Amino acid sequence: MSRVDLDHVWKIYPRGNVVAVKDLTFSCNDKEFLAIVGPSGGGKSSTLRMLAGLEAITRGEILFDGDVVNPLGPAERNVALAFESYALYLRLNVYENIAFPLRARGTRDADVDQKVKSVAELLDLTSVLNKYPSSLAGGHQQRVSLARAFVRKPNVTLLDEPISHMDQRVRAELRARIRRLHDELGNTTIYVTHDQAEAISLCDRLAVLHQAELQQIGTVEEIRNQPANRYVAYFVGEPAMNFVVGRIETPQSVFILTPEGKRSFEFKGEIDPKYVGAEITIGVRPEQIKVSRTEKEEASISGSVKIVEFQGDKTVLTTKLGDGASSEVKAVVPATERFNRSETVWLHFSPDILHLFDQETPILRRKSQ
Repeated sequence: MSRVDLDHVWKIYPRGNVVAVKDLTFSCNDKEFLAIVGPSGGGKSSTLRMLAGLEAITRGEILFDGDVVNPLGPAERNVALAFESYALYLRLNVYENIAFPLRARGTRDADVDQKVKSVAELLDLTSVLNKYPSSLAGGHQQRVSLARAFVRKPNVTLLDEPISHMDQRVRAELRARIRRLHDELGNTTIYVTHDQAEAISLCDRLAVLHQAELQQIGTVEEIRNQPANRYVAYFVGEPAMNFVVGRIETPQSVFILTPEGKRSFEFKGEIDPKYVGAEITIGVRPEQIKVSRTEKEEASISGSVKIVEFQGDKTVLTTKLGDGASSEVKAVVPATERFNRSETVWLHFSPDILHLFDQETPILRRKSQ
């Protein structure tokens, strides 16, 4: 088994008294692919470096399979690492770069050969095993770095933005290969990235960090449908969730005030009755909004198209609402639907897609699906 637990872990850098990680508690289960996401400076890399044994823990405990590993170095923890920088040995060919961690542990030559060739096949490196890193393009060099991390059976595989500087096509290919390696080798993998779309495509569960603190951990579906706070709601999803000022009308409806009057929207779930009449924030995801040229739906509000962004199979419309505050709302429509700038459209919010917030806190409770 390879379960990882962080129990109230802190990282405080003495110089400047900087809190990089604050009271972090979560678990990564055996054979799970856990992605840690958040903005730069949120504590992601410091967390990974503490897991690897590269950074001392200020307070708290890290456990591997129930055993505290705080005093242990990287080798004693049996972790595999891959970073954004390839850190390859330029004097060794690709074969020997991949074989290095196996040889360092005294693995028999026959086993080294079998494992190197197996992981090289999975990462499409067989044809370059005899070449040297300096002769390879960046994408191939990163594959070598990943192969070296995955070639042995570590307790935990730790990946810190390993493909963030690649072009989009190479990144998409490497993402698929990383997930395939994880599944075929049965590893426990913790993957750090600032790119939430990348994390979503790879992970079993997602941990969101912000300002050194854990905001939420769960499956992508849980985080998208039941965000713990407004920051998580905004951060997870592309385009980001829209936010519009509204007011609770009844325990089952909310309205947005426009020059023509109130536009009412029902919602599914329960709220505390104390919020009736209160000003709140309505959240709605762009891809869940229905867009039409006519007012076909009762629960809809008009907007003027300001920006049209074609994105291959979809188009993102930025509209300005007629709500008095000139709120901007993004909506996603199929690329086959054509809209023009300054065109008036109607945006429909169905009851099951609305999120309600009192400042940062969600106030709408829904039953788990």
